[in-house]
Amino acid sequence: MKIIKEFKEFAVKGNMFDMAIGIIIGTAFSKIVNSLVGDLLMPLFGYFTGSMNYQDLTWVIREESVAGSLSKPAIILNYGKFIEHSIDFIVIALTIFLVIKAINRLKTKAEDETNTNVVTPRDIQLLSEIRDLLKEQKKY
Repeated sequence: MKIIKEFKEFAVKGNMFDMAIGIIIGTAFSKIVNSLVGDLLMPLFGYFTGSMNYQDLTWVIREESVAGSLSKPAIILNYGKFIEHSIDFIVIALTIFLVIKAINRLKTKAEDETNTNVVTPRDIQLLSEIRDLLKEQKKY
């Protein structure tokens, strides 16, 4: 019963909803990136590299063979798909890096006490005043 209570607290706090929203947005973003890479970037790369379709790039290690009633399946490395998925990963990683960098920049500006252009939240302002008062008391 303790687990159920903890789960209810977790769900009510909003963490589960935040996580669900993040997963939904991430899934939609993944579809956009897949379309960007598969439908726009890869055809451009194919055009500039001699009109090749990257998805068709394969290396056949062993052809399929049938000997009597035994058959050996083909062994094929689809390195074209690997290239496409690698570009997907790079685009997603670069986008996440840029978003986190922008968020950190905004957070740094908000926490900078000397910057008068950004309004300091009331709780941070009060904590700064308390800190300053404690410093003055230690001097005496």
